Amino acid sequence: MDDTEVKNKDTDKGTRHKGKHDKPKPDVDPAKVWKIVPAPDEACLLEVSSFSTLFPQYRETYLQGVWPQVKSALKEHGITCELDLVKGSMTVSTTRKTKDPYIIVKARDLIKLLSRSVPASQALKILIDEMQCDIIKIGGLVRNKDKFVKRRQRLIGPDSSTLKALEILTECYILVQGNSVSAMGSYKGLKQVRRIVEECMLNKMHPLYNIKVLMMRRDLASNPELANENWDRFLPKFKKKNVKQKKVKSKEKKEYTPFPPPQPPSKIDMQLDSGEYFLSDKKKSAKKWQERQEKQAEKTAENKRRREEAFKAPEEARVQDDDKNHKDDIAAMAASLKNKAKEFGNRKSSNDEIDAEMYIAASGQPSSKKKRKNKN
Repeated sequence: MDDTEVKNKDTDKGTRHKGKHDKPKPDVDPAKVWKIVPAPDEACLLEVSSFSTLFPQYRETYLQGVWPQVKSALKEHGITCELDLVKGSMTVSTTRKTKDPYIIVKARDLIKLLSRSVPASQALKILIDEMQCDIIKIGGLVRNKDKFVKRRQRLIGPDSSTLKALEILTECYILVQGNSVSAMGSYKGLKQVRRIVEECMLNKMHPLYNIKVLMMRRDLASNPELANENWDRFLPKFKKKNVKQKKVKSKEKKEYTPFPPPQPPSKIDMQLDSGEYFLSDKKKSAKKWQERQEKQAEKTAENKRRREEAFKAPEEARVQDDDKNHKDDIAAMAASLKNKAKEFGNRKSSNDEIDAEMYIAASGQPSSKKKRKNKN
């Protein structure tokens, strides 16, 4: 009896334990269980918040065509928007249907991006929670207009190649328009974009060097062995070359005097001092003519002197003969004379005696020309 009772107790315990996990599960869609239900109307915002921004005139036609799309996107979040073409402004404000208090800040960023020439399809992505934006003002970083245009073009690159490389490496959307740079992406990417743009506009570092550093950082991040190590020894260090600049001449400070400087003499005062003021018109004209003739004579003399300089023979360079060179020349001349004397002696001994009559024409024999005349 005791064994049977123990077995029954064990079976009862086992069946009770098994039944806890074999309960029938409810046939419910998990999407409906985790569906976000909007808060009731009583839990709305207490105050109305609104933001407005101006837009340039050339964006008016584009905004008119895109505004229905923007309005419908903001309506889903309970935000109203208004486009005022008379004042040239865009306004967004909350309503009683707005549940997310931060969405008004996103809507403010949206109208800012639209006014900065960002396309509507790209600007509407700012309503996503993971997407942030940053508008970098570069107009006040450079005073000289020519330098500003060159550095801004340096940031864009030929055929926007530099800008595309920055977009790929930072995973951000970048648009350079006028005096500002609009960027959209994560916080980390926006921080990198702002640093690169400011360094380029302040002429601290070229964007290509920053692109090289970003590429190396990406390669190092993909290596799990170097994840917890310092990367400074792998990254290149670019040193800025010191270009020599023109030294500014410091003006000598004059001693301070409370009295104003003396007034310079006028033309009439100078004529009174020289006595020209009291001369007649005829004498004044004669004096001017005389001065003109003197200037002309000086000019002609100067021109004549310049013309004569072209015909002057250049100075010959003086030959400085050293004693050693002079001795070498004399020795070479003596050796050449000895060689010629030997050659002449050899030639005289080898040749036969020269008959002088062969070279002297006979006086009694007529020449060949005379013979021809006689024959004729």
